[in-house]
Amino acid sequence: MLSLSGAGKRYGPRILFENANWLITPDERTALVGANGTGKSTIMKILADLDSLDYGTVQRTRGMSIGYLPQDGLALTGRTVFDECLTVFNELRGIEQELEDLSVSLAELEHNSPAYHAAAERFHMLETRFRAHDGYALDAQVGAVLTGLGFGKEDWSRRTEEFSGGWQMRIALAKLLLQKPNLLLLDEPTNHLDLETRNWLEDYLRSYPNGYILISHDRYFLDVTVNKIVEIWNKGLHSYSGNYEKYLTQKAERRTQLESAYKNQRDQIEHLEAFINRFRAQATKARQVQSRIKELEKIERIEIPEEEKAIHFTFPQPPPSGRTVVEVSGLVKNYDAKQVLNDVGFTIERGDRIALVGANGAGKSTLIRLLTGVEPPTAGRLKLGHNVLAEYFAQDQYKVLDPEARMLDDIGRTAPKVSQTELRSLLGCFLFSGDDVFKPLGVLSGGERNRYALARILVSPANFLLLDEPTNHLDLRAKDVLLEAVNSFTGTVVFVSHDRYFIDRLATRVFEVEGGHVHVFPGNYEDYLYRKANGTALSGGLPSAANGSAATRSAAVPTETPEAEDKARRVNPIKLRQMQERYAFIEAEIPRVEAMIADTEHSLGTFVSMEETQRLTRQLEDLRARIEVLTTEWEDLMLVLEEQSAAN
Repeated sequence: MLSLSGAGKRYGPRILFENANWLITPDERTALVGANGTGKSTIMKILADLDSLDYGTVQRTRGMSIGYLPQDGLALTGRTVFDECLTVFNELRGIEQELEDLSVSLAELEHNSPAYHAAAERFHMLETRFRAHDGYALDAQVGAVLTGLGFGKEDWSRRTEEFSGGWQMRIALAKLLLQKPNLLLLDEPTNHLDLETRNWLEDYLRSYPNGYILISHDRYFLDVTVNKIVEIWNKGLHSYSGNYEKYLTQKAERRTQLESAYKNQRDQIEHLEAFINRFRAQATKARQVQSRIKELEKIERIEIPEEEKAIHFTFPQPPPSGRTVVEVSGLVKNYDAKQVLNDVGFTIERGDRIALVGANGAGKSTLIRLLTGVEPPTAGRLKLGHNVLAEYFAQDQYKVLDPEARMLDDIGRTAPKVSQTELRSLLGCFLFSGDDVFKPLGVLSGGERNRYALARILVSPANFLLLDEPTNHLDLRAKDVLLEAVNSFTGTVVFVSHDRYFIDRLATRVFEVEGGHVHVFPGNYEDYLYRKANGTALSGGLPSAANGSAATRSAAVPTETPEAEDKARRVNPIKLRQMQERYAFIEAEIPRVEAMIADTEHSLGTFVSMEETQRLTRQLEDLRARIEVLTTEWEDLMLVLEEQSAAN
């Protein structure tokens, strides 16, 4: 479908990659990885024909379509969200208009006239094409994708310019997914998505009919969406089969092999050089010496690039707090007439690492601000325990930094007992190296200042950390450093993150904020999903041991009441509405697909050509597979909706 051959690209005097070869197939499901600055986004732009190679060639199959989503910078204006997405189908909508015009003409023309036959033939050809591309379900397709990406129905009629940059990127992503190009190029598609939306996107990509290439710093997302890794390393492209976890294993094996080959080559070179130096002055050995010199010149030297130094950072351990860190009961929070939290109660124990999850706007950030005392509750009781010292990292933490202060000076004042060498190592892990550490904070971008603000908290933490989206703007290496540091931290942590791998490795309990209430689940995110599916949320914030042990979890479950189990089994109103809308859509879709199957079977009864017969056969197979999937989904939805109706 697309290939790079002998490709090379420079950035000033620096070579990003050279002699790179990459054959991209129609079923490509690949992650492009590499250290920051190696050229991942540059390669994506080259594949999208938005940048060019300095040498080498790019070959594309004629007629192939490519969809590219950059990291940021898109701004859409002039239409509603729904109409903006419908622009993807302008060609189909043109066909729809022509079909309407032809219908009018057919009603007016004489049935035996040549004009009628020409119009009827044109109508049949256009309608077949329109049906094959699901032309009668355009609105439903747009609605399904917008819902999956977190847009409520009330957002569909809003103007695109009313949305922030992150939501603008969601609109752009929705358009690409609806367009279904032959090759999707997605540069950090999960940057602006919450957990539920990421889960939806994972499912969507797994069933995507064409190829895609991803850049992402979300390890779990890569593990479940790709079957191949292409790494930019040592100025070349290196392919690995399997997901990200398998790539890490294969990369370690490949480096071991490279180091072995390098050692063998060094032994060979040293042996040749020793012979040359020993017999260079002897005339009787001149021929052998010249032979060794030529052999030495022909050796293609193996290079082992310097590995990034592994950064291991440990929090300075804070003074211990009392066993109970926070007690909350009857907590209510309103913003004017809008109620965000209602009758919330839970207890947080020393050593807990609690992940707050829930849809955007559910109240996760509000709950964190209440716990820090940044905002007062409308009603209820929130009590911090003995010797609890809270520190809060907000999504816009950079706003409280002194813009005139130099980075190294500022972090040095925060942690006077930490050496400058350790501070510079930590800053380097968060992508601040060289002269960057001497920059005034005011010249950094918002994302850079947030990264710095997180590093600043790490060097001098309190015993109760509240972190709102700490993994934003961090690459995989920085996330690993943060994860390792928090895991070794003896204090208590409450955090919001949309990185599932980070939550799975860190959380000992999950608090789901939904519908104004907080539901407590022991364990990590995997445990949360399992318990949620089986209706075993805890009705209140029963304390769990800091290590989240299996014994603690099993002891907590029997305390559930039948009323709590019944409440947990119920689907939240937003999801229930989405399921009802999907059920109605499938009920209308199944008869339409069955009609298309009948039309295709009828068309197969008349031989036109071998190519047409093959095309119709493939179309019939696809339609039958689709009706099977739709029927299964319809049955599953019917069972869930019947359960919800009985529960209500």
